[in-house]
Amino acid sequence: MKNFSTALLLSSLLFTINSTEASEISSAINKDYQQHLAPLWDHFHRNPELSLMEHNTAKRLAEEIRSAGFTVSEGIGGTGIVAIMNNGAGPMVMVRADMDGLPVVEQSGLANASTAKMTDWDGNEVGVMHACGHDVHITSLVGTARYMAANKDEWSGTLMLIGQPAEERGPGASAMMDDNIWQSFGQPDYALALHVNANVAAGQIEIDEGSPYAGADTVDIIVHGVGAHGASPHQGKDPIMIGAQIVMNLQTIISRELAPRHSGVITVGAFHSGTKHNIISDNAHLQLTVRSLTPEVRAQLLTAIKRVALGTARTAGVSEDNLPEVSVSEFSFPPTFNDKGLAQRLKKVVASKMGDEKLTPPVTLGMGAEDFGFFTTEPYIPSVYFKVGGTPKADLERAENGGAPVASHHSPQFKISPEPAVKSGIEATVHALIDLMPKK
Repeated sequence: MKNFSTALLLSSLLFTINSTEASEISSAINKDYQQHLAPLWDHFHRNPELSLMEHNTAKRLAEEIRSAGFTVSEGIGGTGIVAIMNNGAGPMVMVRADMDGLPVVEQSGLANASTAKMTDWDGNEVGVMHACGHDVHITSLVGTARYMAANKDEWSGTLMLIGQPAEERGPGASAMMDDNIWQSFGQPDYALALHVNANVAAGQIEIDEGSPYAGADTVDIIVHGVGAHGASPHQGKDPIMIGAQIVMNLQTIISRELAPRHSGVITVGAFHSGTKHNIISDNAHLQLTVRSLTPEVRAQLLTAIKRVALGTARTAGVSEDNLPEVSVSEFSFPPTFNDKGLAQRLKKVVASKMGDEKLTPPVTLGMGAEDFGFFTTEPYIPSVYFKVGGTPKADLERAENGGAPVASHHSPQFKISPEPAVKSGIEATVHALIDLMPKK
């Protein structure tokens, strides 16, 4: 009985210590948000930049993290930054934040709505907006840097912070890897990242034990035909008709070739052909996005797409020397996989330090893609990519009850409540880092 009472007392004491430490961390983050991070988020939100053009964003991010005491290298993979803080013996842990905006004119109604304009990659002037919350990500990264630098007595090891360009357009993570960042700065033992989620209540934390993001491939199909007069279709080979059949036949890959418990998406997002009502064109261009969760399904889908395109054209009588061209873009994203053991460990940390009520079950209905996997796949690095809620709970409840819908990511109306999102993102990251890099 005495041993049981002693154990209970020690357990209670440990809980009190943990609660006190967690409260102190939360208080420090809240103070930093009010004094420094709130205006920083406002700056980033008002001044978004397109993928591969994040020069001012990267400069400000580097200045903020350098002023916290990190050694910062710039111009990695284009506009990327790598920041290092050595704090004695221990593991190396990487935390990544993406920093690019989107070519979207903001219509959120926010007082600090972006009015920025830039010339895009094709020479067009476009409005630019943080329509996916990357301003939350980089503000959280700065807050994490500032807390960890100010509290070096709480952890040991090497902290690597990455500001990544061009997540939206594609080549950002792979470009940084092509710059040999692991060889230059060291290969992390663990990797973390977060994404704000408009479909989750502000401040809630969602940790998936599986795959929070799918792999994505961009596929182009050029259908070759034989041009003719629209009144004499028998004299040509109509690429629009062949292309339309390819579109429909592609859908049978998912419904009839993919195992029911496997997941995949084939979407034809664009179909271009022809110039005039009465002219049968001699080509059509189909643009596809293909999503998958495993390398095996990815290979199956890409092989089947080519087979269907060529087979459909052959059925229409297209000659062998005029069959469709099927090409897969080099900007393909691998699936993002969370290490199950690490995800379970960090869920326990968040529940212990922030409260069980802070965790929300993951609900992933779509197949959004992310390029974070380039950092963690080859070589394999145990990683967790978690999500933090960004929409007030009342707004979500109103939408569920028939009220105004919550704007999706990439929408001109997209908006996030920055304070609970940024503070929870920093707090969860800090607790994870201290757990992974305990003081020696």
